[in-house]
Amino acid sequence: MLGVELKAEALIIGAGPAGLAVAACLKKIGAPFLIVEQAATIGSTWRRHYDRLHLHSDRDHSALPYLDFPRGTPRYPSRDQVIAYLEFYARHFGLAPRLGERVQSVQPGEAGWVTITAAGAYRSRHVIVATGCNAVPNLPRWPGQEHFRGRILHSGEYRDGEPFRDRNVLIVGFGNSAGEIAIDLYEHGAHVAMAVRGPVNIIPREILGLPILTVSLAFSRLPPRLADALAAPLVRLTIGDIARLGFRKPLCGPITQINTTARIPLIDIGTVKLIREGRIEIRRGLRSISQDAVTFDDGSTRRCDAIVLATGFRAGFDRFLNQGRLAAPAGLHFCGFRVSPTGMLRDIGLEARQIAERISTH
Repeated sequence: MLGVELKAEALIIGAGPAGLAVAACLKKIGAPFLIVEQAATIGSTWRRHYDRLHLHSDRDHSALPYLDFPRGTPRYPSRDQVIAYLEFYARHFGLAPRLGERVQSVQPGEAGWVTITAAGAYRSRHVIVATGCNAVPNLPRWPGQEHFRGRILHSGEYRDGEPFRDRNVLIVGFGNSAGEIAIDLYEHGAHVAMAVRGPVNIIPREILGLPILTVSLAFSRLPPRLADALAAPLVRLTIGDIARLGFRKPLCGPITQINTTARIPLIDIGTVKLIREGRIEIRRGLRSISQDAVTFDDGSTRRCDAIVLATGFRAGFDRFLNQGRLAAPAGLHFCGFRVSPTGMLRDIGLEARQIAERISTH
């Protein structure tokens, strides 16, 4: 298709959960669209995640529009089960993304938008950016890092803990990837520490047998600080006093944290138990790195063979799009970038329906 120009009512960029959800919603209303995806497969980000990964949100709150997870899927699907679901979803709705097409630029054009890929140009009235929050890893640096003899890898490169058996491994960060990777490393026989710089909120995956999203939805109509105050006794009953484990508590609760900083607290699936048992060390933030050790903010040191940077990602759509999300002009839509207490996959479904409705009325 080199040099060819195609036209579509809507062009969806990305064939992960958000792109597929928007496509299914557009198909439901009979709106024509095309999907372009830079990878060779759908759901490419999910395929790069570590082997142990499971959804932290439950199956019933994580299905995309108009199609549930298959019967027999566990409450918290694994990475491979999510990938299989995305493939099933695409087949069910007859979605056929144009794979291997990396978007180079998106610019306003006559009566819409012009999107350039290596294969050609697309003219469309609407562009939906659905490339996900995990496109570009955040890679901080520390003094002395260049002298480190061990391995430094981002969580996006981590697959499983077997290569680190009997090794001293430091995880930098305390989000959900950090917590699950810490468990995986411990289960593979590594000696694990986590560098935690700031105050943290920790919430359970379930409260009294109910998935945490069910609880969050019950509080979602309340002001965040009131919701946090009402939920605090339940969280403390389940998690315990985290100050005794060496953590500092932030001034705000988890729901307020998500709403004000767009940062998800640790949803505990067993990390806290291992910390309480002394099987995972908690250390202060990382200050510097030497050939075979690290120094923390409190001046203490620890020998180290490998460092896993669970330091998050950024969306990265500024590579091809200069328009800011908050000042998006007509016909430009975003799906899958909103962080909320009620679950990203659930919110993707809501956003996809809203986008389809806007497109149908313009």
